[in-house]
Order: sequence, then C-alpha cells, then structure tokens
Amino acid sequence: MMYSPEQLSDLEQIRTLKHRYFRCIDTANIAELGELFTPDVTIDYRGGHYRVSLSGRENLLEFLANSFHSDALAMHHGHMPEIRLTGADSASGTWYLEDVFISRTDRTRVSGSAIYTDRYLRCADGWRIAHSEYDRIIELVDRLSDDVTISSHYLRDVGRRPEQRSDMSRFISWNVSTR
Repeated sequence: MMYSPEQLSDLEQIRTLKHRYFRCIDTANIAELGELFTPDVTIDYRGGHYRVSLSGRENLLEFLANSFHSDALAMHHGHMPEIRLTGADSASGTWYLEDVFISRTDRTRVSGSAIYTDRYLRCADGWRIAHSEYDRIIELVDRLSDDVTISSHYLRDVGRRPEQRSDMSRFISWNVSTR
C-alpha cells in the first residue's frame, strides 16, 4: 500500500501517542496522560484474574493514578504496532505489550504480555486514544525473595502516597474468566 506524506505523518503521530502512554503510566505522569485520551474514552483490560472496565477520561486518570502509585514499580513496552487508518480522522491499532509490575507492599511481581487493540480519533489538538483494550497472553505472578533489593524506584517519589489513594473497586472485577 502506498501512503501519502500526510498519512505517514498520521501513523507516526499515533505511534508516538501510544509510546507516550506507556512512558506516562510508568512514571505516574497523570497530567500528560490526560492529554492522550478523548473525554469519552472507554477501557476494557482483561487479565488473568481481573477485568478493568470504565469510561471517561477522568475515571481512567483516577484508575491509573491509583494503580501506578508510590508502592508500585512498573515497566511497559509496546512492540510491533499494526496501525490502520480507517478514515480521514480515525484509525485503529494493535500492539504487543511486554510488562512487569511489582508491588512493594506484598513483594509480588507480575510479568507478562498482552495484545492491545485501540481506536484513535484525530481531535482539534491531535490524535487521541478513544478506546483501548487488551487481553493477556501470558501473566506470571511470583514473590520477590528476601534477598532481592530494589535499588531504584521512581514511583516512590512521584506516585500517590497511601493517604492520597482512592477506592478503585468500581472499575475492577476479580477472578473473572476472560475466555
């Protein structure tokens, strides 16, 4: 398929948008995250023992701020984007995720992969994520042994402290079958 220079620019802007998403959740950059989504964004994350379903940018930002907090460590890499322009101002994308999430509170580590499926809209101020969902491919949970030392922990300094966190139970269903 031949792309116009404008279409190539759109594809690169969408790739950059998703890369910003991964960086911002790992660094609890909630202000910048707010710039990445449409006001009516919808989310459906399906993991090994959880499902997160929500709508609206404010709900999503509250969920993310309470997930990537001062007692968490996180790393998300999005690979192999397959982006399709579906209209002049719309696109869809599929991404392969590789991630690690560590809870300092209970010293557990979740590592795995997932397939993201997104919808994007061009708004007055650029491309935004209108819908995002994923299904886990692999999800491994283990405990950090006592001899594991955490020597660098960015979220400890920038993430929400326990007294700043709010209840997220309205967004999460536990022990659900995703398939």
